[in-house]
Amino acid sequence: QVQLVESGGGLVQPGESLRLSCAASGFTLDYSAIGWFRQAPGKEREGLSIISISNDDKFYKDSVKGRFTVSRDGAKNRVYLQMNNLKPEDTGTYYCAADVPPRALTWPPAPDDYDYWGHGTQVTVSS
Repeated sequence: QVQLVESGGGLVQPGESLRLSCAASGFTLDYSAIGWFRQAPGKEREGLSIISISNDDKFYKDSVKGRFTVSRDGAKNRVYLQMNNLKPEDTGTYYCAADVPPRALTWPPAPDDYDYWGHGTQVTVSS
């Protein structure tokens, strides 16, 4: 059974950091692309980052470039999203999603292209 589980969210102050983790089971990340998405209250889900596991290609939304970094750990079958210098506008529920097998990466990522989703982890940035 394919499953994605996010963790690492929390309440932080502006300027602080969090590292989100996306643990995959039921499939091997090597044959996927993983997207990180965010949904803020009252807003549509938006793509933040994509990583192609096979060739390590990475894409980022302009507003998070230089602050967020996506990475993978093949041995643990996990993908991470390191988020630095967090801002109040980064508040939302963060989801990881898998495109299996991966299609050609496009930006912005279309949520409908992703086959599997986690349940999300809440990130709140507030002073």
